[in-house]
Amino acid sequence: MLSKLGKFYGETALIKLIALGLVIGIFIALFIPAVVPVIAVFGKLFVNALKGVAPILVFVLVMNALSQKAESSSVMKPIIMLYVVASFLASLVAVSASFLFPTTLVLQVGESEVTPPAGIVEVLQNVIMNVVDNPIHALTNANYIGILAWGVLMGLAFRNAGEELHNVLSDLAKAVTKVVQWVIRFAPFGIMGLVADSIATSGIETLLGYAKLLAVLLGAFFTVALIMNPFIVWLKLHRNPYPLVWATLKESGIYAFFTRSSAANIPVNMSLCKRLGLNEEIYSVSIPLGATINMAGAAITIAVLSLAAAHTLGIDVDMPTALLLCIISTVGACGASGVAGGSLLLIPVACASFGIDNDIAMQVVGVGFIIGVLQDSCETALNSSSDALFTATAEFAERAKKGLLKDSDMIPRAEE
Repeated sequence: MLSKLGKFYGETALIKLIALGLVIGIFIALFIPAVVPVIAVFGKLFVNALKGVAPILVFVLVMNALSQKAESSSVMKPIIMLYVVASFLASLVAVSASFLFPTTLVLQVGESEVTPPAGIVEVLQNVIMNVVDNPIHALTNANYIGILAWGVLMGLAFRNAGEELHNVLSDLAKAVTKVVQWVIRFAPFGIMGLVADSIATSGIETLLGYAKLLAVLLGAFFTVALIMNPFIVWLKLHRNPYPLVWATLKESGIYAFFTRSSAANIPVNMSLCKRLGLNEEIYSVSIPLGATINMAGAAITIAVLSLAAAHTLGIDVDMPTALLLCIISTVGACGASGVAGGSLLLIPVACASFGIDNDIAMQVVGVGFIIGVLQDSCETALNSSSDALFTATAEFAERAKKGLLKDSDMIPRAEE
């Protein structure tokens, strides 16, 4: 019996198993709530396993990729440009949605205990300081900017090393990748636990009081994911973007929706990029970089909640101020932490552009945490899936220029 179950599990497509885990998790939360604390352990194990392996994976793959002498800058530059432009356009979508459907808040929630940055200068300073972090501290605290910096430096230092060391680095990268594949196969159990715990803890009642705010946020998320991002891909590739868009949403966005962490989703995105046939030298750098700076969803959250605070206080927001908010949201989103709720701490920075004091801004942050069970999940799904989307788009654009891109390239290969 166990052998048959093991065979079924090993041969069934992972996405089908995840869907099954999702249904079981909902059923348990609704009809067997007493079991939820036990089932929730699977979700915590899954997320912690991803977070545990991700820093090592990033460091090893970046170091291995850059120790090779192939040139990658020609592709990395357009990826970074896509990240920044997409985040700015997402903030424009958010501001437009907030003007079309203005929302107000009941600012009587408790203040969060966390301390937000004092301004954009502090955000940028934090980013720069993370670059020069101690490598051991960066690995143990999942500081991906520091991990990337040290991975790049070590990779470049090893470029002139002997063939034996290059083979060791290559074998180490393969071994870590294999561990990641094992962790990802645990996803159906992890999703089951995360869903059961989320529904049992928060339910849907807490979301009803902020239905309009959530509608504006989710509308902006879906507009960016299903209209704006495909349009950007079409501009780069001049062919139907939706096979690639659906693939990244299905195979990256679903994981990110439940883990609510761009950092935890790095191994998932790297696996997807591999099955898309992308250059490992490129995606081993662009994916962890995207988890740090490609935050279109975070830009939307910052803009929408900041404007909701302005509307609540009766502050008249003109177009120049709205444009400034888009810039602040984009820069702030780049400095947002790649963990659950990371974007909310940047809201006070944006609120400051309207002259809203920190006490009120922190109440807005509190509202963000209340709706975070759905808002943060959708935000992270958009953030993380677009990391893989734009990495693939940049490389496919290079192939298209050479006449080497086929429609089948935009569909991931079957899982090994």
